[in-house]
This record gives sequence, structure tokens and C-alpha cells, in this order.
Amino acid sequence: MTLHRLLRKMETPRDSPQPFHWQWHYAEFDDSNFQIRGRTLFFIVVLFSVILLVALLFLYARWVCRFGPPAPPTTSTSPAQLALAPPPPPRRGLDPAAINNLPIVLLKNSVADSEAECCICLGIFGDGDKVKVLPPCRHCFHSECVDKWLTTHSSCPLCRSSLRVDSHV
Repeated sequence: MTLHRLLRKMETPRDSPQPFHWQWHYAEFDDSNFQIRGRTLFFIVVLFSVILLVALLFLYARWVCRFGPPAPPTTSTSPAQLALAPPPPPRRGLDPAAINNLPIVLLKNSVADSEAECCICLGIFGDGDKVKVLPPCRHCFHSECVDKWLTTHSSCPLCRSSLRVDSHV
């Protein structure tokens, strides 16, 4: 006996059943009489049209957002155009005079322990630092930090209390 026959006898015992071979029956899944007609065809066409329309609208919206509307020409400024132009937006920050009128305090060691850092720059207050104290809330900040903040904002950076005199908030 050859080695190959011996190995085959060892792999498959004689009394074990033969392995089951599954076969595909094409007759059960015959699609030769498959037809799309009537309502089914109508719904497929409508669904495809809706998907196509949504895709085109999406592409158009991306194109509009990317390129945007053209800027209006600003070469001629007649008095009629100036009268129709919208007014400039109001300043959101404080006037430079109001910012300069805020009190500046020289920080002492006892105050430096209670409020340890400027919440704008996150720098630690040191003994002898110049800090501005905001009147409504008494919060302290480095003078340079709060000056930059108040040019664009009119409130305390920490508690948002308003610093405008004409404000009711």
C-alpha cells in the first residue's frame, strides 16, 4: 500500500457517513418571468427622481455657499446711495475714554492671595502688579488684558455684568 492510501484510510473511517453536498436548484429561483410594471415602475421612477433632485439641490447649495453672491460695486457713492445704505453697526466695546477712567490699583500681598490669577490671560497676580478694578462687580484684571477685552466688549469678562452707563442690564 502506498502512503497516500494509508493516510486516506486514517482520515475517513469506513462507518462514517459521506459528507452532504448541497446543490443549488436553479428552478426554484427562476427569474425569467420577473417583470416590473404598473405601480412598481412608477414608484421606482419617482424615488429615483427625488434622490436626483435632492442631490442636485445639495450641490447647488454647496456652490452658492462656496462662491457666494457678488459684492456690490462701491466705485460710485452718490448721496442717494449713501442715504439708502444701512447705518454702521453700533460699537460693542467701551469708549477709550471710559476704559482709561477705570481705576488702576497697585496689588498688595493680601489681595494677591484671594484672587490668584487674571481670568483673561490666566497669569498669576504678583505683589505690586497694576490691576484694573471693574466698578460694578469689583473683579480685578491685568490692565493690559482688560483694556483689550473692553475695546470689543462692554461687560466684565468673568461675570458679564454690564459696564455701560446707559445700560439697564
